[in-house]
Amino acid sequence: MNKFLIKIRPWENSCIAESRLSFQKGDILIGETEDGIESAIVEQAADSKEVLPGSQADFEQRKFKIIRKANLRDLNAIREFRKKEAEAFEICRCEVKKSNLPMKVVNCCYSFDGGSITFAFIAEGRVDFRDLVKNLSRTFQRSIKLHQIGARDEVRNEGGYGICGRELCCIRFKGDLPSISSEMAKAQQIIRRGSERISGICGRLMCCLAYEADQYQKVLEKMPSVGSEVKIKGDTGIVKETNALTGELKVEFSGGSIAKIKMDDLI
Repeated sequence: MNKFLIKIRPWENSCIAESRLSFQKGDILIGETEDGIESAIVEQAADSKEVLPGSQADFEQRKFKIIRKANLRDLNAIREFRKKEAEAFEICRCEVKKSNLPMKVVNCCYSFDGGSITFAFIAEGRVDFRDLVKNLSRTFQRSIKLHQIGARDEVRNEGGYGICGRELCCIRFKGDLPSISSEMAKAQQIIRRGSERISGICGRLMCCLAYEADQYQKVLEKMPSVGSEVKIKGDTGIVKETNALTGELKVEFSGGSIAKIKMDDLI
């Protein structure tokens, strides 16, 4: 059984689909999901060397049973719905503005059969959009679904590049986005740089903080904590700072002097 990494909607995580047939990157597939028949694009073979590090469990949140590769009629239908999505997106934005709802619509997708439209939006909290759904259902005469996504999902939907010059991590890593905490920045001793310097274009902490957080934490666990007492060649001092990269401690001695000490110098 061949496995493929596919994406159904731009703002969603990629998921893994299986088939005895072989498909190439960029192929459009028609498949069955829990929401009905949908189309999806093949991003890569799941066993390809292109797949970035991560567990397959990160991709299996959404089920997609492949029915066939999209034929010419399927592609024409999808193309027509894509044209309609731009109009539907603007109509929804106008309705949101008219209703003065605290939400931002970022994308929309027609289902493959055209029977429903899903709108993706971001908001700080919960939004009562029941009247919005009624108005949109009346306008389009279709089933309307609203899906709230996070700030990082919005950036994944739009694309872009980070300050490192590479494609954003939320796009390169196609599975579930890891939870990034200030503890990761603290372990890497960069939290003092300020949130604006360790935040991505989504306004949240950079995904790359997760790359080496575990290694830093393991190193710090072997080092004396700040405020603890240490002994160095017959003298004692208090640890003021630790540096996981260099393995050095900044120690204040009883006489008031401060010096950088290597871990190897501790008694």
